[in-house]
Amino acid sequence: MPHRFLAGVVLIALIAGCATTAAGPQAPLEDGTQTEQAPLSQQHQEFVETILADPNFQLATEMFERERSKTLSTMVELNEIPAPPFQEEVRAQAFAQKLRDLGLADVSIDEVGNVIAHRPGTVGERKIAVVAHMDTVFPPGTDVTVRKEGDTYFAPGISDNTRALSVVLAVVEAMQDLDLQTREDLVFVGSVGEEGLGNLRGVRHLLRGDHGISSFIAVDGGAQDRLITSAVGSNRYRITFKGPGGHSYGAFGRAHPHQALSRAIVEFTERAEPITQSAGAKATFSVGRIGGGTSINSIPFESWMEVDMRSVDPVKLEALDAAFRAALDTALTVENERRGSAEAMTVDIEDVGKRPAGQGQLDSQLVLNATAAMRALGVEPNLQASSTDANIPIWLGVPAITVSRGGRSQNAHSLDESWTDDGSVFGETYLLTLLLAEAGYGQ
Repeated sequence: MPHRFLAGVVLIALIAGCATTAAGPQAPLEDGTQTEQAPLSQQHQEFVETILADPNFQLATEMFERERSKTLSTMVELNEIPAPPFQEEVRAQAFAQKLRDLGLADVSIDEVGNVIAHRPGTVGERKIAVVAHMDTVFPPGTDVTVRKEGDTYFAPGISDNTRALSVVLAVVEAMQDLDLQTREDLVFVGSVGEEGLGNLRGVRHLLRGDHGISSFIAVDGGAQDRLITSAVGSNRYRITFKGPGGHSYGAFGRAHPHQALSRAIVEFTERAEPITQSAGAKATFSVGRIGGGTSINSIPFESWMEVDMRSVDPVKLEALDAAFRAALDTALTVENERRGSAEAMTVDIEDVGKRPAGQGQLDSQLVLNATAAMRALGVEPNLQASSTDANIPIWLGVPAITVSRGGRSQNAHSLDESWTDDGSVFGETYLLTLLLAEAGYGQ
């Protein structure tokens, strides 16, 4: 089976290489229009063909198939080590040890908890980072035991993103066992804080100061054809209206935090509509959680909400932010004007996370290599925008993408999350092809 698979791969690559250049994939913007990537050169195509035809590469793909059950066992093992937000330490230690067991000598855990493993190149003029996040969205105490039904694995976090960790380990193992050398250095990272209020803290720390990373590959995508090249930014706030509170009857007329909060939500919805409905990049918002109050017969002392705003366009994101703050000001003013003689209400605005937005570099060597590799494996890239660890390097101007982990993911971020072993070795094969192309295999 692996030999037939590779024969088809090489044939596809050779057909693609007949033309001098090939148009890059169409990158869909959020309004449905298209922007064309720079054309692929014959050099990109031929280099990928050379990789696919290499005997050691073919041995690696056979190894992925042969070791499939081992890779899946690793996925299960790591998933059953809980990694709630800000509590990734135990999983990090296990992931680091597995990298050491594969023969990587320079493996460490940094100040914020990232696992970092270096694999030197023969020249080492550049560093290519390969990143899979270790954290999940699920709180402490969540049952992360894996249940298997046929080829489908059920467990919180199994697809997002334990599967990616197992893909990275499988690729490292193949490179080590077959001594696949690259010109440039590779940096394998298990990152912390990718999810939720982690606010990408792991990658923020990794890319601080003189980080030396030349290109950045996050393994965190679902469908095989999904190639994330742009960053959906987000602004997240926790808002708390505070007042004197009191008895619902005896203190009636005092400033009421719940009423202020409700007015703020309505005001923001109306002010945001022209932004979210305008042409161009998609812009969204959601009031994800609300709370406050002590009893049914009390005026609450406080009322709070958590709000998320998103767009790939920094200008639209800033416009949403301005509309939100104006809505808060209006709600506070109106509710305070309605109060009696009691003290005025206040509002606290807590910034709980900002992820930068930005369009990726579609003409970068990284995107061109990713496109050539995907096409050579018989898949047409579908360029998309999303919110991943790649947001930070895109914002900093470092070429960055997010690629598929292979297989089929369902119901991410839910207790019914699952991952199906449907053509899963594509994840390992594609990642290895991309790494060898980007890091200069045999050069």
